[in-house]
Amino acid sequence: MPNVLITGCSSGIGRALADAFKAAGYHVLTSARREADVIALNDAGFQAVLLDVNDSTALQTLATQVGELDVLINNAGYGAMGPLLDGGTDALQRQFETNVFSIVGVTQALFPALRRSKGLVVNIGSVSGVLVTPFAGAYCASKAAVHALSDALRMELAPFGVRVMEVQPGAINTSFAKNAGAQAELLINEQSPWWPIRDGIRARSQASQDKPTPAAQFAAEVLKAVQHPRPPRLLRAGNGSRALPLMAALLPKGLLERVLKKRFGLERSL
Repeated sequence: MPNVLITGCSSGIGRALADAFKAAGYHVLTSARREADVIALNDAGFQAVLLDVNDSTALQTLATQVGELDVLINNAGYGAMGPLLDGGTDALQRQFETNVFSIVGVTQALFPALRRSKGLVVNIGSVSGVLVTPFAGAYCASKAAVHALSDALRMELAPFGVRVMEVQPGAINTSFAKNAGAQAELLINEQSPWWPIRDGIRARSQASQDKPTPAAQFAAEVLKAVQHPRPPRLLRAGNGSRALPLMAALLPKGLLERVLKKRFGLERSL
């Protein structure tokens, strides 16, 4: 029975992946940051551990509990929304700690287990790392960094027989938009220079729910790619996952920026 470890399984993509891999006969080790979610995962028949992916001590403890590991899916993450200057460096650092730094930390801790099994690392990125939008600068930057790290890790881990696949979801039907909206509301206030176009900020926080692909369908596509004898370097799945990067590649930069500024209320002076 192959072993897979998936981070961030409390809901959404993580939980859908856990369900898909369990149904396919994998031994699934899941993680979540809140104790109530760990209990729920255990009750659902998964082996679940309480894990903050930014806690190096917890990661080392986890590493001692893992024998062979065939697949590691770095899924834990969230979307920081709002103007970059409203969030400032503190919000940017928090975003990178969870979405970027944790990928290196988790993979580093579990590298011995992956090396023994000549396993596969799957990093969940986003098309937002390719098509950058306003009011999601921190999130887009973090996912662009995931892309760069995945490419570097793929080359660096190759001598050990460990492979790396990056997944760039499009719009997936999860609680991401609800959580992103909550993040945006933390920044939206009357003191912000962007207060007059707050509706644009809210619109961006909900953009991931534009005709979203069911999470179960997305998870099935990831599972199929993982099980392929030669997993792809990059998998794009979900509504918009191919069209948006194509738009970013083909449209003149100035035209693309005008489209995005109009979409999110930035076409007028403040």
